[in-house]
Amino acid sequence: MFFNDPETIIRLTPEWKGERLPDGRPKVSEDVLRRMRKITFEEAWGPLWNLGYRYNWETNFRMSHGSDVLVGRAVTAVMVPKRPDLDKALMDIGIKEEGHKGFYNQWVIDNLVEDDVVVVDLYDKIFEGTYVGGNLSTAIKTRTKRGGAVIWGGVRDLQQIVKIDGLQVYYRGVDPTGIGNCSMTGYNTPCRIGQAICMPGDVVLGTLSGVIFIPAQHAEMVVENAEKSHVRDIFGFDRLQSKTYTTAQIDTQWTVAMYEDFINWFNTDPRAEEYRHLTWEKELEEAREKEKDASSAVQVRL
Repeated sequence: MFFNDPETIIRLTPEWKGERLPDGRPKVSEDVLRRMRKITFEEAWGPLWNLGYRYNWETNFRMSHGSDVLVGRAVTAVMVPKRPDLDKALMDIGIKEEGHKGFYNQWVIDNLVEDDVVVVDLYDKIFEGTYVGGNLSTAIKTRTKRGGAVIWGGVRDLQQIVKIDGLQVYYRGVDPTGIGNCSMTGYNTPCRIGQAICMPGDVVLGTLSGVIFIPAQHAEMVVENAEKSHVRDIFGFDRLQSKTYTTAQIDTQWTVAMYEDFINWFNTDPRAEEYRHLTWEKELEEAREKEKDASSAVQVRL
């Protein structure tokens, strides 16, 4: 196969060790996707930045559906300006050899599955760069259920798109023209979206702040770190309001006593119930080790 080749996808995503979709993309679990819908852009960004991911987010978009969050597994497509000889070769491969129908964007959308997100590098083309309109947006919603699209290019039929409930489309501009004078050179290959790089199977998180592409192998870690940050904030706000701790104490390394206070709250407060799959042994042990090291340093000075 030339387009959407499982062997190529697997070779490009070797760090993923879990289940894969039939097309070879990493299959991040539905549970992780569900939990991802509750975290913020910044909560997802932080752990990845610390791992050295410097080009995995883009913020310069319009959104079709207000503040609705978009989460799903990336299906990527790379488009280039049309060159007649190249376009003919690509069309022959896609239609005659692989059995695709219609134009390039239809090849991608016709193969979407539940929780997919279409991620398209249309090289910021707006005029004749409208990757979806009303019909294809309806098809995306029907096939993905909770998915959507991230398009570094244009859309048309926006008045129809905004009426499709449960859909979110990130796009660069609107134009009445249909898509044309472009060709697809990559389908489920590395894809550039503005300053960001997206891989097939990445978890796409779209919020009011922008879109971030989370490598599949780090998705569960990102969610867990975000959840821990979130529930700690709930506790921290409570203790600040009661003047139990100062802002300096809450914002720096917690002591053992603070963690013990937090864990007691965590196990009893109803607001922490949905986070009780999390564990805190590592954090508590790190706090103990830090206090032990500090105590040893004081004894040495004495």
